[in-house]
Amino acid sequence: MSGELLDLSAGALAARIAAREVSPVEAMTATLDRAATVQASLNAFVTLDPEGALAAARDAEAAVMSGAPLGPLHGVPVSVKDLCNTAGLRTTFGSLAYKDNVPAADCVAVARLRAAGAIVFAKTTTPEFGHKPLTEAPIFGRTLNPWDRTRTPGGSSGGSGVAVAGGAGPIAVGTDGGGSTRIPAAACGVVGMKQTLGVVPHDQTPDVFGLLAYVGPMARTVADAGLMLEAMAGPDASDPHSLGRDLQGLAAAAATPADLKGVRVGWRLRMGNARVDPETRAAFEASLKTLEGLGATLIERDDAFENTLPVWGPLTFSIWACRFAAAEQRIGDDMTATLRHWMGEGRSFGAIEVQQAMEARTRLFRQVQAWFEEIDLLATPTLACPALPADQDPFRPVMIDGGPAGGLRDGWYPYTHPFNLTGHPAITLPNGFTTAGLPAGGLQLVAPWLQDARLLAAAAAFEAAHAVPARRPAI
Repeated sequence: MSGELLDLSAGALAARIAAREVSPVEAMTATLDRAATVQASLNAFVTLDPEGALAAARDAEAAVMSGAPLGPLHGVPVSVKDLCNTAGLRTTFGSLAYKDNVPAADCVAVARLRAAGAIVFAKTTTPEFGHKPLTEAPIFGRTLNPWDRTRTPGGSSGGSGVAVAGGAGPIAVGTDGGGSTRIPAAACGVVGMKQTLGVVPHDQTPDVFGLLAYVGPMARTVADAGLMLEAMAGPDASDPHSLGRDLQGLAAAAATPADLKGVRVGWRLRMGNARVDPETRAAFEASLKTLEGLGATLIERDDAFENTLPVWGPLTFSIWACRFAAAEQRIGDDMTATLRHWMGEGRSFGAIEVQQAMEARTRLFRQVQAWFEEIDLLATPTLACPALPADQDPFRPVMIDGGPAGGLRDGWYPYTHPFNLTGHPAITLPNGFTTAGLPAGGLQLVAPWLQDARLLAAAAAFEAAHAVPARRPAI
């Protein structure tokens, strides 16, 4: 029975719990057992909370038996990336500077998931302060890909991607500052979404006006991503971008595949990068054929587009140099060397360079926004190649198709950080496997601002039509 429970979607599990066919305690026990197996093999969790999770599951069961109103995620286990505050549960940010940090309150997104009935059972691994797409940090070590333990799961929400792909809960919370939800989702073969700027409030960032980071859903199905997003979305006084952002029908849209007949899908194989892995390219081309088979009109976007790392880098690295300076002073060499290196780069940028990057961000938004005058959705690969080696050196070129393809950010995932900069909603979907059995790199769909429901419905249509083998990693 436990194996069957672990295969259920969050929506199906919540429905069976509400119907008294499954006990929340039974579901949580199975999830915790699976989490222990995933942890032993892949190191996906910083903190597991079996006592707290089982106590919450017993309370959830009592609510079911009493006939109390139930939320849409009642009794569903959820893990949370260790960058997100969780009340009473250790939140380390992947850093020895915060190894004993226990927040007094949840962040807004987590509080809303709990209000919807979800039960937090663990905190998932992240590189220190989420600073790179390889999930490893001094406080816990290295996290491995569930499909191949010699490969990285990506990052920085690597632990969340591994947990969902590995069956340790149907849903998980990720964050995305340059692709950090979509990268591990693609590398692990699950769904990851970055919503429109402000749809989910971000109450933990000190600079919300220059926001590049998003708290969002990771799941095995589009419908579950929509359930999560609807639970987390809505205005909050902590985030000015969220004010007035009261999108409705996200869960319903994600559960109802769109009719794509006549929908104009622009597509790009490259976004300022030189190389794409042949199997990743083949999977992307097959994805486009699926969309075309659903009635979409494909339009190649071959206009000039420059890699956006020169825009993202000065903004992000200068943020890190400011935000994490106190932690660096406190722990010194115990801080990850790559983080200290990029903080040093951040300190090297002058005020004019940062302002120039801010202006370039605006030009980028206007360029992408102009595309949506001619197309309804944009399709790209999510990654330029499948999961990289687990020991990839962040300072050495990424090798794609036998040759150097640039660095981690400009060579492996040039498709993701443009939309952190512009604020457009973007989702990555599984789109096949390589001959070596790795997820092929993912299909990314991008929509106009505030068209999150339309994006979810289109993603659901692709998910239903695209023949991805129903595999689970052997752990």
